[in-house]
Amino acid sequence: MSSRPSLIAIPDSFFLGMRMFVPVALSIAAYGLVWGVLAGQAGMSALEVFLMSALVFGGASQFVALESWTPGQLPILAIVVTTAIVNLRMLLMTATLRPQTMHLPMWKSLAAVSLVADENWAMTMGEYAKGRGGVAFLVGSGFCSWLAWTGSTLIGRLAGALVDDPARYGLDFAFTATFIVLLLGMWKGKGDLVPWLVAALAAIVTAKLVPGNWSIIVGGLLGSLAGAIVETRKGRADVA
Repeated sequence: MSSRPSLIAIPDSFFLGMRMFVPVALSIAAYGLVWGVLAGQAGMSALEVFLMSALVFGGASQFVALESWTPGQLPILAIVVTTAIVNLRMLLMTATLRPQTMHLPMWKSLAAVSLVADENWAMTMGEYAKGRGGVAFLVGSGFCSWLAWTGSTLIGRLAGALVDDPARYGLDFAFTATFIVLLLGMWKGKGDLVPWLVAALAAIVTAKLVPGNWSIIVGGLLGSLAGAIVETRKGRADVA
């Protein structure tokens, strides 16, 4: 007698994405604890911390929003606009995933990209370039990221009284350390220097001249444009 098929078949690449993402998830949990502690100091309740982390699911934007958080007199419009600006880079990131999601129904595609974060996007693109990865890998790594972020921020909020100064334990550097590791992992050669330098210089100059968080958007857009130009010239040189 044949065994009854499972109602939900989960691809192996989903679990591969979760396993490969565990080391990064530990770093995410580290600065998630920091955010949870700071959120408690800003007056956020445990429920508010959980809902923001679960629904917004954006470390950078949540850190920025926290600066404007004032219980009883929230500048809601300012928080929404600032968060949207910080997360505009997600439009560029999810656009690069189109070749991997174009075969899916719209609702499945939207559900998959809703789990996109900087870290699992970088890992997914790296695996895809090697002929592996795919949507299931993206969702698996994204789900692991979501669990690490929501869980650690909530724990940080609940245990905030025990960690009154995150900098004393070096947890304030965890956010920066994560992106340094990701950049090194995405390094493919000297050709990457041009878009990286353009993005960095554009962000620094914008931060000096324009108030707010426009430096993130300008750096991302100009860095992406520089990368596209480099890849186009490289492709033409290979054809010639």
